[in-house]
Amino acid sequence: MMSTPHVQTSWLHLEGRICAVTGAGSGIGAAIATELAAAGARVALLDRDGAAAAQVARCLDSAGGSAIALECDVSREASVQQAAQRVQRELGHCGVLVNNAGMLRPGPLDSVTVEEWNTVLAVNLTGQLLCARAFKAQLLAAGQGSIVNVASIAALHPQTHSGAYSASKAGVLLMSRQLAAEWGPQGIRSNAICPGMIRTPLSAKFYEEPCLEARRAAITASRRVGEPIDIANAALFLASPRSGYLNGAELVVDGGMDAMLMDLVPRPGFNATTV
Repeated sequence: MMSTPHVQTSWLHLEGRICAVTGAGSGIGAAIATELAAAGARVALLDRDGAAAAQVARCLDSAGGSAIALECDVSREASVQQAAQRVQRELGHCGVLVNNAGMLRPGPLDSVTVEEWNTVLAVNLTGQLLCARAFKAQLLAAGQGSIVNVASIAALHPQTHSGAYSASKAGVLLMSRQLAAEWGPQGIRSNAICPGMIRTPLSAKFYEEPCLEARRAAITASRRVGEPIDIANAALFLASPRSGYLNGAELVVDGGMDAMLMDLVPRPGFNATTV
């Protein structure tokens, strides 16, 4: 279920801006697309699951937004190029690209297959590069182009038994900074978001375990599990002119989990955090 928009459109200055969001058929991508539409942007929803993207687009249209849905596999260059061409043809020059599409194939490093490793890298890392290159000319033509690359806290801390996931997301961070360094002088900003624990359809099954949510919340400074809207709000800021002097930045959105490391070390009489 998508969130109710919480955005003040006049402050973000995104009205009429053409934005493309990958992995927009559900979860964080759908939330970002929803909030962009609520801010007055015209949104292209790209997803390998075209039907899911179309459903979200219909919801946005019925709520008064402007959205189109495109089936796109970000790991395939031809598919990305075709999607970019359709965005320009149907909406105009895209000024904001949100690289959100991602996947995970679990497994320890000593047994994950090369095929699974390459599949994750193809979607999570190479896919973001393919999208950035396919939309570059449009971002330049639109002026004040902004790329928002969704990484993960797993890029900063190894997520064990998750195959290539951490490596792929770490690659996203450095690629995002390299894009900023190479394209910044041309007028395109590139920034990254590192989401922490976010409740999405992919993680929903975890919360079926009794007490798991409380245990997860306990290791954040905010004492709660994040929601897709938390990442969407950060993405809109990075997409908007309000973040115009942010380039090559990495924004950690984890409810303060990264600040809790020392509190997780048992110190009798000093802390009460339980894991």
